Amino acid sequence: MTIAFAMFAVGWGANQFSPMLIVYRHELKLTAGEVAGLFLVYALTLIPGLLIGGPASDRFGRRPVVWPFVALSPVATLLFVLGPRSLAMLAAGRAVAGLCSGVVFGSATAWVQEVSPRGGADEGTSARRSALALTAGFGLGPLAAALLAQWAPDPLVIPYLPHLVIGAAAAAALGRTPSAAPAPRSRAYGSRRAARRWPPAAVRTARFWLAVAPASPLVFGSVALAIVVLPEEVTSAGSLSAGFAGLMTALSFAPGVAVQPFARRLRNPLTGAVAGLACGAAGTAVGIAAVAGPDRVLAGLAAVLLGLAYGLCLVSGLRQAEQVAAAGERGAVIACYYALAYLGFAAPYLAAGLGAAAGKTGAFVALTAIIGGIGLWTAGYAAHVRNAAREAEADTSVSCPAQDPGFGAAMR
Repeated sequence: MTIAFAMFAVGWGANQFSPMLIVYRHELKLTAGEVAGLFLVYALTLIPGLLIGGPASDRFGRRPVVWPFVALSPVATLLFVLGPRSLAMLAAGRAVAGLCSGVVFGSATAWVQEVSPRGGADEGTSARRSALALTAGFGLGPLAAALLAQWAPDPLVIPYLPHLVIGAAAAAALGRTPSAAPAPRSRAYGSRRAARRWPPAAVRTARFWLAVAPASPLVFGSVALAIVVLPEEVTSAGSLSAGFAGLMTALSFAPGVAVQPFARRLRNPLTGAVAGLACGAAGTAVGIAAVAGPDRVLAGLAAVLLGLAYGLCLVSGLRQAEQVAAAGERGAVIACYYALAYLGFAAPYLAAGLGAAAGKTGAFVALTAIIGGIGLWTAGYAAHVRNAAREAEADTSVSCPAQDPGFGAAMR
């Protein structure tokens, strides 16, 4: 619970900034390029943090790597408070927040997996715990910030105060948590040098790229469409408010939390990925009508479907990453998975590019086709895996004398 609380706190700090972009655009008269830059700088430090933090925690242990960046997360928020009208301070805070998120998410997810029960009825428990902690932070952070920005005085400062308290409490609690020893190196990789080879062995497999990777960008791509693109497309620039952005955040993340226990109970995590992609395609399909209207009610329905896509794809991806990763490379494999998932934050830029070429409605038509195509691919691969497993079972039963009813007669 302490590790999960730390993930929740860092997730809160990472995503609380999303509805604030609307406030900054109005209060500071920022251009579209400056707003996009503040959104992008987070990803520029997050992905290196993922790719460095995961392998480092595999080698040196989880707590020595995770705790300093949990403690640094409220410092990033403090930069927003100290320089609310300085573009440089805002960019610095976003950069530090991205670095903290990158290091913590991959390493702490691996840590949760190591202390969670595994196998049997507990299959998928660690993936659901990690996903729930992140989703709760991602959802409640921007919701609280949006409500405070909409109705509290000083909307550039007060929305950040809750995270200063939550972040400090998480750092204090995690500082007293026993450190996990570095995971033992698997003999399958021969030597310590081979075990530290980059990318990790599981990421170099066909299963990772054919089953795990295709759906991973939809994890954060779905919520980016729900909380960044749709609010702007269904409201005018003058009427777009932090309150409506907060409502869209709640409508996307609440279903994302609710569906995660169901995703954990699915026998095959690929089934969850297929279901998530189907929900994502349905969400962008509803988005076609929402932006054509424009219609805020349909936008809310699209956000619910996109939130379901987020929850299903996140739990499915984490379960598969857990299954393919050896003990000595778990942090590195999860970091690679999150790096692919965070590519989904480029969805607003993809939507903008498609919109420039085909209009707002055409952009959502194209997004529906893209997500639907990935869903068909994943469903086909899942069917191929099931058929291969059945054929292997059939071959085994025929070749095993103890299971062949005709074997005794043939011998006689």
